[in-house]
Amino acid sequence: MAKPLTDGERRKQISVRGLAGLGDVAEVRKSFNRHLHFTLVKDRNVATRRDYYLALAHTVRDHLVGRWIRTQQRYYERDPKRIYYLSLEFYMGRTLQNTMVNLGLQNACDEAIYQLGLDLEELEEIEEDAGLGNGGLGRLAACFLDSMATLGLAAYGYGIRYEFGIFNQKIVNGWQVEEADDWLRYGNPWEKARPEYMLPVHFYGRVEHSPEGVRWLDTQVVLAMPYDTPVPGYKNDTVNTMRLWSAKAPNDFKLHDFNVGGYIEAVLDRNLAENISRVLYPNDNFFEGKELRLKQEYFVVAATLQDIIRRFKSSKFGCRDPVRTSFETFPDKVAIQLNDTHPALAIPELMRILVDVEKVDWGKAWEITKKTCAYTNHTVLPEALERWPVSMFEKLLPRHLDIIYAINQRHLDHVAALFPGDVDRLRRMSVIEEGDCKRINMAHLCVIGSHAVNGVARIHSEIVRQSVFKDFYELEPEKFQNKTNGITPRRWLLLCNPGLAETIVERIGEGFLTDLSQLKKLLPLVGDEALIRDVAQVKQENKVKFSAFLEKQYGVKVNPSSMFDVHVKRIHEYKRQLLNCLHVVTLYNRQGPNPGCVLRAPFPLQAAPGYHMAKKIIKLVTSIGDIVNHDPIVGDRLKVIFLENYRVSLAEKGELSSPAADLSQQISTAGTEASGTGNMKFMLNGALTIGTMDGANVEMAEEAGAENLFIFGLRVEDVEALDRKGYHAHEYYNRLPELQQAVDQINSGFFSPREPDCFKDVVNMLLNHDRFKVFADYEAYVACQAQVDQLYRNPKEWTKKVIRNIACSGKFSSDRTITEYARDIWGAEPPALQTPPPSLPRD
Repeated sequence: MAKPLTDGERRKQISVRGLAGLGDVAEVRKSFNRHLHFTLVKDRNVATRRDYYLALAHTVRDHLVGRWIRTQQRYYERDPKRIYYLSLEFYMGRTLQNTMVNLGLQNACDEAIYQLGLDLEELEEIEEDAGLGNGGLGRLAACFLDSMATLGLAAYGYGIRYEFGIFNQKIVNGWQVEEADDWLRYGNPWEKARPEYMLPVHFYGRVEHSPEGVRWLDTQVVLAMPYDTPVPGYKNDTVNTMRLWSAKAPNDFKLHDFNVGGYIEAVLDRNLAENISRVLYPNDNFFEGKELRLKQEYFVVAATLQDIIRRFKSSKFGCRDPVRTSFETFPDKVAIQLNDTHPALAIPELMRILVDVEKVDWGKAWEITKKTCAYTNHTVLPEALERWPVSMFEKLLPRHLDIIYAINQRHLDHVAALFPGDVDRLRRMSVIEEGDCKRINMAHLCVIGSHAVNGVARIHSEIVRQSVFKDFYELEPEKFQNKTNGITPRRWLLLCNPGLAETIVERIGEGFLTDLSQLKKLLPLVGDEALIRDVAQVKQENKVKFSAFLEKQYGVKVNPSSMFDVHVKRIHEYKRQLLNCLHVVTLYNRQGPNPGCVLRAPFPLQAAPGYHMAKKIIKLVTSIGDIVNHDPIVGDRLKVIFLENYRVSLAEKGELSSPAADLSQQISTAGTEASGTGNMKFMLNGALTIGTMDGANVEMAEEAGAENLFIFGLRVEDVEALDRKGYHAHEYYNRLPELQQAVDQINSGFFSPREPDCFKDVVNMLLNHDRFKVFADYEAYVACQAQVDQLYRNPKEWTKKVIRNIACSGKFSSDRTITEYARDIWGAEPPALQTPPPSLPRD
């Protein structure tokens, strides 16, 4: 049998559809050697593998720079409306491979590196993940940047250059242990420091009112140093910018009373200032009201708005002298998108600049602010919504507290005029929450201060309108929209699953890579024997690679012919990894599923370091795996594996979960998952979905047909009815013998014989305090999994459903999502024209 092509060889076939030009290869080789010998190695005699990687990264970056400069020139010359995407998280992953694919350089680089006696995939492995995000929120932001560049929008991503990103996860004796992610320790060849645009950010101080206006005085200053990273579009020569801010202490040591102790103290104070950008907060869907976090949120907003206004005032490329003095046209030239509530301070900060600095009157400033800002809501969980103590604002941002009070007063006056005497409505809609600790509701501030508010899946947007922000929707229904999330097909198909991409290209051409709706052309081919064979073969090759990885990394041998049932989610109670655990224990008690349906449930992803129950769930998964994987009776019919330190580079690697998965678990309680994007990645890569009618699953079922997914469990209305009636877990426990057996085993220490009481608090939660109703869906879930088993035993029918799912996944492209944002929220139609390559003369 012929040896399967490597992922690199597959991408070569697609990215250029032929051999690279000899000139391109020679140019890459020449640039590589120049960087290796003159930039990196210099006086050293021996180059390391990291030197080779850096030489290649600099070579690819050289191809970016001309396009990057020309793109920015075009923006200044044509002065389009600019889009600013503000996010505290950008989960970019690795850059080298994505850049080569988007520039069409993959083939030339692969050939040049081969001629130099090196292996391209080995060099790609050296790059550190830029893990500047916790999960879906940050990965979505990264997909959006890719799509904005591919669509040619004049867009900028703004965030924080965290010195330490999402922690490295180690599993020690079944428990999660966190290690710092020092991703910058070898430097970052993709970023460019821009000290000429360093900006001051103020904290603390006092507010002084005078006839001339309001002044914020006696503040502490931290400097924001920008680092720019190029974001290339797919084969269109557009290169946008992601600008991340790093905190630097100012150099004005007050050392007139010089002594050694004073000097040391001054240096240590610098470290305190620079802690602002030191580390990414690792909590996902959980609000932790720490002062450092609030500093981070204001730091990125304050620096970004100064930068936006500087760019608005300038018009010529490279010119820093202001030419615009009126802010009348600001909303026509600037759109600010707030990615969740973390950048909510953009609203009072823009008001402060307009009113205090630019001397715009309050009414006009508020009109400008609302027309400029838009807000994306990402969660309906009450514990995830940001509510900052007023006392913290009073100390850290006193002027902004004044402004928020003023915004809230005018807002409540407006509500009172429309709903006279409705005091309870005023309380519900206030930005300031009264109580023992007065708090500022940042979501309410975002809704009030934005012209558009959107959810990220249709069912989520409906919950936002009818529940989370019901009063605000009744006040201003026109501002509420839906923008269903999407993923970039370049990274999540062409890059991570080149075998499948090649199979699709052979049938319908390459157009789907920039217009994913073209996958619909596969629908007439669902029954095509050759396509069924090829899709099944690609999946099997990916599973063989995945099996080899599992054996190498975890010492667990799995049969590549078995079903790969994957649950890729951040660990959280609402995502219901515990429901999956109960099903695995049930299968184990039945002595494994039927032959042919074997491998079950790799459980990747981390728990937040302070989230006790999530860490217990990880321990439970690993403990179940220890028993199941070593049981000679079960043998190889059931395996449970937890993928340690799962991150973007693992998800996109050809041998790992997305391309290899047969079944994708999307089993959150209906009404709790905003959208999900992992569900879309698995659908696009040929996995079938088992899930509840939650998040984007609803639209996936609509697109592919509910009969082509495995849908089970309570709907949103059922969950609401159960809440009204009262959820009693003991009723299910007493009625369902298999559930009772599984729960009792977990509770008694069957899976933790050395610590028999280890999981008693997990069982206590499930029986007495489970907000997410795991037991209520257990019976339907187990029955649905039986349907999965039955279909998997018919490979042809299974693969036909896989092809139908792929063909119907076109809606879930981030290109479609961004096009909708641009037209409906930002008022910036994506341009049809491309940026000319730097080799051509300018117009």
